[in-house]
Amino acid sequence: MSKTCVLLLLDGLGDRAQAQFQHQTPLQFAETPCLDRLASLSSTGLYHAGKLGQPLPSENAHFAMFGSPKEEFPGRGPLEALGAEIDLGENDVAMLAHFCSVLETLENQLTLKYDRICGTPEEIDSLYDAADHFEQDGISIRLHKTGGMFSVLTMHGEVSPFITDSNPMVDGRFISEIRPLTSHAADPKAIKTAKVLREYLRWAYRRLCKVDQNQLRIKQKLPPINGLVTQRAGILRDRSHIRDRYGLCGLSMASGFMYKGLASYLGMDFKQVRDTRDPGRDIAERLKIAADNVDNYNFIHVHTKAPDRAGHTKNPKSKVKVIEALDRGIAEGIDVLLKNEEVLLVVTADHSTPSSGGLVHSGEPVPVMFLGDGVRRDKVEAFDEISVAGGALSCLRGDEMMHMILNYLDLARLGGIHDSPYPQQFWPGDYDPFTVVPEPIVAESETNETASPAKEA
Repeated sequence: MSKTCVLLLLDGLGDRAQAQFQHQTPLQFAETPCLDRLASLSSTGLYHAGKLGQPLPSENAHFAMFGSPKEEFPGRGPLEALGAEIDLGENDVAMLAHFCSVLETLENQLTLKYDRICGTPEEIDSLYDAADHFEQDGISIRLHKTGGMFSVLTMHGEVSPFITDSNPMVDGRFISEIRPLTSHAADPKAIKTAKVLREYLRWAYRRLCKVDQNQLRIKQKLPPINGLVTQRAGILRDRSHIRDRYGLCGLSMASGFMYKGLASYLGMDFKQVRDTRDPGRDIAERLKIAADNVDNYNFIHVHTKAPDRAGHTKNPKSKVKVIEALDRGIAEGIDVLLKNEEVLLVVTADHSTPSSGGLVHSGEPVPVMFLGDGVRRDKVEAFDEISVAGGALSCLRGDEMMHMILNYLDLARLGGIHDSPYPQQFWPGDYDPFTVVPEPIVAESETNETASPAKEA
């Protein structure tokens, strides 16, 4: 291995201006001496994995950041299934599912009362027993528990991923009807998939209402856990691994099934890490692991979900505390990497998670910085959404992140160079060596025999 990129990914770091912080973002308001010091040594800018103003979930943003095209994206459901090591056939549909509390109206519609609700282990087991297996019209549905109330729902048979979600994601709204997407409105498989999933959710609702533990909850004046909602259906697709497309031997270090599934899908090694209540300590330990592995990989993804979780609490002060804790942890673990001249350090986020307002994620770009040997240094001295906007990197989008990484790893392919028939973005590429056909070896006796008639003549 030569140079190695360590991508430090602070999930959901970006935010909006908050009035209580004098109209600064939590990152602007937070005390971050380490991140600011790194910015003063870096080339800085903004990054958006898609289009400016477009909110993205982590899976889509990471997929683009890792340089993979949209047409190869399988959907969140299959990534979660791969991460949970669920047996998923190449034609199976997978989606996220979780239990919730719903209220039936006089018009027989279901209203999402509590999207997030807790239950005891005994209650959760009884819910899965009631809703696990369903078959209709040659399609079988299974519910695979991944953690507490959360699961992956798989559909096997003549199925299609081009269907709507049933989860409105906001308490007080109606559960969404399952329909084929308009792009597949006439597709028999999409029509059938929507119909069977619709019937399954109705069946599950009736069975969940009758579960003994739910009857007991009602007697105890607790909301019943009587609904199941689904979202982000997908299917496995043909794709290129990160090694084949970019020449990178990758390691992803994160918590959560989705990241493990994404690593598997893109051919990266994965190290499962555990999130504790001390995000600073967590990130310091992960940076140490990265430093220990720079000779084994040339692309290391170091992830923390802490800023994203803090943003979802809709408490800007909580996000500031998390950011400051991460800054202290980065200060503790970063020096070994900075002293290694063969390390390219990239610090950024996948998306913005607003700590106020109604959006889950928002569409503003996030800060990014590149630090390493040969990287241009600009005049920016603070790492936040506003300061880096005037940096040398400008605004990177989509797979431009990966191309800039290849550039500073000295692996970027010169346009028009084809040393391999495959669509490789790195150089030198993987190619077959050219060979020549050796001249036949002629014995001396054969040479004399051939020449003797001429001598006699």
